[in-house]
Amino acid sequence: MNQTTTLGFGHFIAQSDTLAKILLLILLLMSVISWTLILQKGIASLIRKQRSKTFLGFFWNAPSLDAVAAELAARGARCPFSHLAAQALHALKHHTRFGTARLEEAGTRQEFLSRTMRKVIDEETTRLENGLTALATIGSTAPFVGLFGTVWGVYHALVAIGMSGSGTLDKVAGPVGEALIMTAVGLAVAIPAVIGYNWLTRSNRVLLARIDAFAHELFTFLSLGHLIAPPEQHPESAAPEKSVTPPRVSERAA
Repeated sequence: MNQTTTLGFGHFIAQSDTLAKILLLILLLMSVISWTLILQKGIASLIRKQRSKTFLGFFWNAPSLDAVAAELAARGARCPFSHLAAQALHALKHHTRFGTARLEEAGTRQEFLSRTMRKVIDEETTRLENGLTALATIGSTAPFVGLFGTVWGVYHALVAIGMSGSGTLDKVAGPVGEALIMTAVGLAVAIPAVIGYNWLTRSNRVLLARIDAFAHELFTFLSLGHLIAPPEQHPESAAPEKSVTPPRVSERAA
């Protein structure tokens, strides 16, 4: 009766061997990492969403791209949309002013602008996906780590019961039930990691789709020449250039 009342998580930890304690420590570390990533990226997502809403509201109500450029110069790029706009405006001014002085700037103005915007979208995609691999790994491996701990605990419990020579239910159920704690811990670690991964992946996919649509609009505006340039190099007086399709997230993924 006293043995039954002492069974539980504390008793399981006390009688666990070194391997079981290492596995439990690994699961605890996985949980800390997953919750840290979920909280950090979740808070960053909320801040990024608010800043993006503010910038897009200003962008679509701005009288010209020159006003947008002045705002970006004053406040800086604080969201993916403003980062894309700032780099695109800088690329257009740079190519208009210096032309194709280097191999990196080869091609027409539109081609250089398209490459720059594609590079920015790639950078934003990489930044958004940082940490998601760790969440996916934790969500897929934590249940197996817990299951391994359970199998190891059941093995030792059965060996101890066999050596004692007593196979009654009260001698078997307690140690085996305690061994199942490791499986429960593994599931408790994996479930939040999987939910957080799916939520962040969905949020990133929606954001990248919006960035892709914004890139097309911005590319169109810049191609029409709504930007102040020196009179001899003004886009409207330059020779017509061939049309270049702006970058799309779906094309890069394929």
